[in-house]
Amino acid sequence: MFAIIKTGGKQYKVKEGDILDIEKLDKEKGKKVSFSEVFLVSDDGANVKVGTPKVTGAKVEAVVVEPEIKAEKVEIVKFKPKKRYMKKTGHRQKYTRVKIEKIVA
Repeated sequence: MFAIIKTGGKQYKVKEGDILDIEKLDKEKGKKVSFSEVFLVSDDGANVKVGTPKVTGAKVEAVVVEPEIKAEKVEIVKFKPKKRYMKKTGHRQKYTRVKIEKIVA
């Protein structure tokens, strides 16, 4: 069984037991999270429910494994030749790691 959910402005294909890194949520470790924006639910290839835009009554339940992890650093460099201008900054996006427990159709 799998589903397509939306969280943090992104869509993810999830199955029960998957571990997923999503945009940071303000939840503590071990807390339950429910995703109600479910676009598609499928038991197998033959039984598919497609929402318009969401599947009514469907939700995906997950539990927080890690409340805050950081991605690799992205370096940003601004440079203007012959003007002695160079500016270097960086950014590390924060994520929450969740484990998908149940898909309710």
